[in-house]
Amino acid sequence: MTTTTAGLPPQAEAAPGPRRQGRAALTLGAVGVVYGDIGTSPLYTMKEVFAPATGVPLDAHHLIGAVSVIFWALMLVVTLKYVILILRADNRGEGGGLALTALAAQAVRERPRWRAALLLLGVFGATLFYGDSVITPAISVLGATEGLGLVAPSLARWAVPASIAIVLALFLVQRYGTGRVGRCFGPVIVLWFLVLGATGVEQIARQPAILAALDPLRAWQFLAERGGHLLAAVGAIVLALTGAEALYADMGHFGRRPIQWAWAGLVLPALALNYLGQGALLMAEPDAIENPFYRLFPEAWVLPALVLATLAAIIASQAVISGAYSMTQQAIQLGFLPRMTVRYTSAREAGQIYMPAVNWALLAGVVAAVAGFGSSSALAGAYGIAVTLTMMITTVLTFFVVSRGWGLPLPVAAGATLFFLAIDALLVAGCAVKLFDGGWFPLVLGLLLFGLMCTWARGRAQLLASIRRDGLELLPFIEALEQETLPRVARTAIYPVADPDHVPQALLHNLKHYQVLHERNVILTVSFREQPWVPMHERVTVEALGRGFWRVRLHFGFMNIPDVPRALTLAGPLGLAIPVFETSYFLSRETVVPAAGGGMAGWRERLFAAMSRNAGSVIDYFRLPGHAVVELGTRIQL
Repeated sequence: MTTTTAGLPPQAEAAPGPRRQGRAALTLGAVGVVYGDIGTSPLYTMKEVFAPATGVPLDAHHLIGAVSVIFWALMLVVTLKYVILILRADNRGEGGGLALTALAAQAVRERPRWRAALLLLGVFGATLFYGDSVITPAISVLGATEGLGLVAPSLARWAVPASIAIVLALFLVQRYGTGRVGRCFGPVIVLWFLVLGATGVEQIARQPAILAALDPLRAWQFLAERGGHLLAAVGAIVLALTGAEALYADMGHFGRRPIQWAWAGLVLPALALNYLGQGALLMAEPDAIENPFYRLFPEAWVLPALVLATLAAIIASQAVISGAYSMTQQAIQLGFLPRMTVRYTSAREAGQIYMPAVNWALLAGVVAAVAGFGSSSALAGAYGIAVTLTMMITTVLTFFVVSRGWGLPLPVAAGATLFFLAIDALLVAGCAVKLFDGGWFPLVLGLLLFGLMCTWARGRAQLLASIRRDGLELLPFIEALEQETLPRVARTAIYPVADPDHVPQALLHNLKHYQVLHERNVILTVSFREQPWVPMHERVTVEALGRGFWRVRLHFGFMNIPDVPRALTLAGPLGLAIPVFETSYFLSRETVVPAAGGGMAGWRERLFAAMSRNAGSVIDYFRLPGHAVVELGTRIQL
């Protein structure tokens, strides 16, 4: 019995290729995709900071203080925490919640309990992203269309219907891919940020006293004076930070440097100038609090501003929708969700995918949020708690990466972590006071998804244990075949299985019903590593077992496309040639039967059985040739 591993020259498989493009193009792309969410925050943030519920008086003193808090929150949370620190915690070039979770889990791999706890924490953080994926399109589009009332008061009542129409159109075109539209994202958002900065500068020139907000002491003074209204004010100010997680999540698409350059060179200055400008406007015209963003524009420019804001909102929404597809794909390949249909919308870009089930679920959630909440102010109550909890989870996971993965001295890692945790805790507490005003919505959604993910992962583990418990060991089975004289078919049979040490049920069915063996029998296992990309030269391991049997292991990263036939071509140089037209794939279609006394509660076993029945096709997911697949059913009790 011999084992060999593919030793071909390293190749990239639609792998992270941000360095292939010019830095300028990547920076432009980062502006369009990464910063769409945080870039639309000026549409509604200042209005919410001075809403009656926060108890913040609308006067020059408090305007300077509030803008100061927003500015320094952008500096500390976004610039220092994300742009400078967390962007360094890349998982082979990839970022995002699950990539960071995999890094943290690897850092404590010698401690199984810590690893399991960090995996659960990271998965919970990932589920909160779906809450953001529902609320961001709703609040961004509503915030933009609410400018209709300034174009003509009679149009105000059309804000919600217009928002729903825009959302429907946005989700209906997802199936066509975002490649062509994506090329327009960068220029549109660059124009958006230039307009943000220019309108801010105009108001600052009229009311330069607002520049006192650059003094951090004014931010501290504002917070200290809030007393019992502190958390309400913080819960509104946090709206200026939503979208910060996108910096890290999209690192694999653009690279660290372009994201950093885009932030420092355009996004931060534009946001700071616009918030300062809105503060200056409100100092001169307090009645502009009804909609301070659109009041920055002369009356003749409100309609063009409305169009540009709507485009920016659509782009911000597109970013989180695409992120939800990618997050779901990663969760499936890490074993936390059942297979779903994945359609690749670009022949060149592996990251451009469309998932119908996720798309329609998000559409239902966004329409429900728009119709149910009815305004950006009402949605502001729901917005923030999922984002701030994700920020806190990111801080905790980063501690394990920098202390145990990077070897940073414990006092330094702990000190930085406690500093950012204190900020995160204040932001979470500020959003928690809005729990009953809509904050429950993303939390309930996240908890439901977390329950589904945990049930699926636990159920798959029990299913594998059941197969091992009731199955036949593979090596003794092969040895016993030496005494049999079964006829051989001059073809190759591939048996994809989860457990490579036991005889596949499909193989047993073959012997039982047809009394034949194939000339070459491949026991195939596909595994996904806790890293985003596995290069081609590490993709396949071949083990010859004798008597015409081979055990083949394919390794993918959670960002790789699991193209099994393509990966199997790498087995040829290792002594196992698999002819395309002489090969059949035999799949075991398991029907899960809940049984009393299992390892999960009865309702969870029934839920897992239902998820298993409705899982997507193995054929489509692993890109197997449909004309060469034979499915054989088997019943398995948990």
